[in-house]
Amino acid sequence: MRNERRLPGMLINTAKEKILVIKHGALGDIVQGFDAFASLRAGNQTAHIALMTSSGFVSLAQIMPWFDDVIVDPRGGLLNFIASLRIRRYLQQDWSVIVDMQCSGRTKKYFSYFRSSTTRWIGTAPGCSDPLHDLTGVNNRHRMIMAAELAGGKNQKADMAWLTSDTGKFDEGLSIDTSTTYAVLVPGCSLAKPQKRWPAGYFAAVGNDLLAKSIKVFAVGTAEDREVVDRVLEGAPEVIDLCGKTNLPGLARLLRGASYVIGNDTGPVFLAAKIGVPTLMMMGPDTDPSMSAPLGVAASWLRAVPISGITVPAALASLYGLGELVKS
Repeated sequence: MRNERRLPGMLINTAKEKILVIKHGALGDIVQGFDAFASLRAGNQTAHIALMTSSGFVSLAQIMPWFDDVIVDPRGGLLNFIASLRIRRYLQQDWSVIVDMQCSGRTKKYFSYFRSSTTRWIGTAPGCSDPLHDLTGVNNRHRMIMAAELAGGKNQKADMAWLTSDTGKFDEGLSIDTSTTYAVLVPGCSLAKPQKRWPAGYFAAVGNDLLAKSIKVFAVGTAEDREVVDRVLEGAPEVIDLCGKTNLPGLARLLRGASYVIGNDTGPVFLAAKIGVPTLMMMGPDTDPSMSAPLGVAASWLRAVPISGITVPAALASLYGLGELVKS
C-alpha cells in the first residue's frame, strides 16, 4: 500500500512505484519484448521495475538497462510446496502493478492462486483488473507494448547501445576479432518442431558460398542442436563450430559484429535482427510472419511449406541483398 504524507492543502505520495514484469522466455519472445521494456521504463522513469524470468535468461536480463532487479522463477510444479511458496511471496509484495507479458497457462494460475487481490494485474488471466483483449493476429512486439502502455508506458523503440557499445559487459564472452568479416549460421531450433528447420545441407551450402567470398563463418546452437550443427559441418568443414560454446552475453557479442546472420525461427535470429545486423529468418508452416517476423533495420524472412521449398539461391540473394542495404 502506498505511504502518504499530508501537507497543508495537499497529499504527496512518498512511496516509489513498484512494477513487476513477468516474461519467462523463450529468447525470441524476450527480444521481441525489448521495445515494450523500454516503453515501460520511459513512462515510469522513477519506478522500481523488476523482471521475473527463467534462470536461463538471467545473465542477459541483468545487463538490460530497463530493470532494477531480476527475479528467477524456477517454474516448478504448482504442487511443489517450496517453489510455490517462493512465487507467492514474490507476487504478494507491494507491487503497484504486475504486467504479465508471458500470458501463459502458468501465469494465469499465478494470478488465480498467488497474487495479492489488491494489486493491479495486466494480462489475459480471466478476471484480472486490466485485461488485454483479443490478440489474434497481433505481432508479439505490439502485444507486449500494449501491456506496457496499460502500465503507463510510452511507446518507444529500444535503444540497443547497451548491447552494441559496452564491451566491458561481455568479458566472459568469446574472443572474436570483429575487424574481420564473418557470418553466423543458426541451423537449429526447437526439437519438438523439426518442420521449422531449414535442411542442414542448405545451411552448409550457404556457409560454403560465404567462405568462397573470404567470409569467416561460425555455426551456433545449444546442446540440443549438436546433431544438426554436425550435419552442417559435414557439408562445410571450414565452418567454425561454436555449438554449445556461447552463453547469452557471449552470443550477443558474437552476433553484434556479424556481417550476415541466417537461421531458423529461433531466439538468436531475433536477437541479431534487433541489434541491426543483416539477418534472414527461414520460416516453415509453423511460423506466422504477421506475429513472429524478426524486426530490425536489415531483417527479412523467407517462407515456404515445407520449409525445404526455400532454395539456397533464393536465400543467398536475400542475404546478400540485406548486406547491400546496410552498406547503402
